[in-house]
Amino acid sequence: MKRIGSLLVLCLVVAAPAAHASTSLVTEGFVNAPVAEVWRIFTTSEELPKLGVAQGQVDLRLGGQIRTHTDPKGMLGDAETSIYEILAYEPERMLAVRLQRAPASFPHRDALERLWTVLYFTPSGADMTHVRIVALGLDDEPRWNAARAYFERHHRWTLDHLAKQYWPQCARCALEEAEEEMEP
Repeated sequence: MKRIGSLLVLCLVVAAPAAHASTSLVTEGFVNAPVAEVWRIFTTSEELPKLGVAQGQVDLRLGGQIRTHTDPKGMLGDAETSIYEILAYEPERMLAVRLQRAPASFPHRDALERLWTVLYFTPSGADMTHVRIVALGLDDEPRWNAARAYFERHHRWTLDHLAKQYWPQCARCALEEAEEEMEP
């Protein structure tokens, strides 16, 4: 009897709506590169600029940091540096980060303490990777709409920027480009 009561209580607790329901923002896409290469882009200082940042530094370990700067004239560590804390990772499969410090010019500071992002990397054939970016922690309340819209745009731009670097070029475009290089 106690067991049934416990199950009923458990079901009621699980079924009860949360006071602040958190929703996720999901951005997905494919990159025409092997998963190992895409993983390196997100997790090494040398490759990080392929994500559209001017400078980057990665300390890949639990509690480590990913620091980025969008201004090539800026300095990592100044007020416009983004600092992400590495919460967890599984090499070539998953990376979880939390934005610890946004650039001083970032307009949605109140959202930072609530937000974390999980990136999933899934091989899709020998030379293609499915990337899924999931931002979590923002409530589905009107006061978070601007922050949600910002992160939706930012994640879409980042993924598209990366994917474009690996888009195959059509044969005609490659021929025209080669001819242009040969012209004096």
